[in-house]
Amino acid sequence: MILQDTFTLQNQLKIPKIGLGTWQSSPEDAYKAVKIALENGYRHIDTAAAYKNEEAVGKAVRDSGLSREDIFITTKVPAELKSYQEAVDSIDASLAKLDLGYIDLILIHAPRPWSIMRDNPEKKDFFLENIDVWKALEEAYLSGKVKSIGVSNFDEKDLQNIFDHCDVKPMVNQYVYHIGRTNEDLLAFCKENDILVEGYSPIATGRLLDNEEIQQIADTYERSIPQVSIRYLLQKGILPLPKSVHEAYIIDNAKVDFEISDEDMARLDQIKA
Repeated sequence: MILQDTFTLQNQLKIPKIGLGTWQSSPEDAYKAVKIALENGYRHIDTAAAYKNEEAVGKAVRDSGLSREDIFITTKVPAELKSYQEAVDSIDASLAKLDLGYIDLILIHAPRPWSIMRDNPEKKDFFLENIDVWKALEEAYLSGKVKSIGVSNFDEKDLQNIFDHCDVKPMVNQYVYHIGRTNEDLLAFCKENDILVEGYSPIATGRLLDNEEIQQIADTYERSIPQVSIRYLLQKGILPLPKSVHEAYIIDNAKVDFEISDEDMARLDQIKA
């Protein structure tokens, strides 16, 4: 069963191959979704300080009755926090809100504040600031507060900046990845540097659901478009983070124990979405 399978990070930590995303989930919805996911075999939950649902995620994990060591929790330092002390404070705040003893993976949410990412991604590189934030993550990792560290939405030059100034390399890079938006150069760069790629929005926040070509491929496997989209990432060696608050979808999104043929993978590679 795919929910029991894992990738291995560069520090040998095992990370479940599928995670439940909680972006844009209210605390109430996040609690419900995490509870449903854990009851149905998920063992990897992705949240962030910016999502404002860490407390609900932590409570759902504690209420599950499952062993803490069997659940993998990811959270993130907000993109707007670009100083060492802000990052230290954010990590400690996430630890307190989750109230799970430690964090399995913590990421820098983005290389630049979101306003700059959206309006003018080339306006400022924030290289020095990201080095300061990374130092806080390294200290949290070396102290045992967190079990692994990484980044999110970083491109090659942002990653190289960390490589050039770090003692511990990023273990994960989480960025948007789905059929029709793949960024193969960045994927190859991450693989060359032993960085696991996590793909958020594997169904393109629902935009793939009306794609007739993906539907044709899904029909040949008697699967849904979300299942094919999630399986596509797995066969690329990418950890998908599907998000839903609906029980049926949460369960169906994990039914991806099938194989897409090389020919169909090539067809999916050519789709523009």
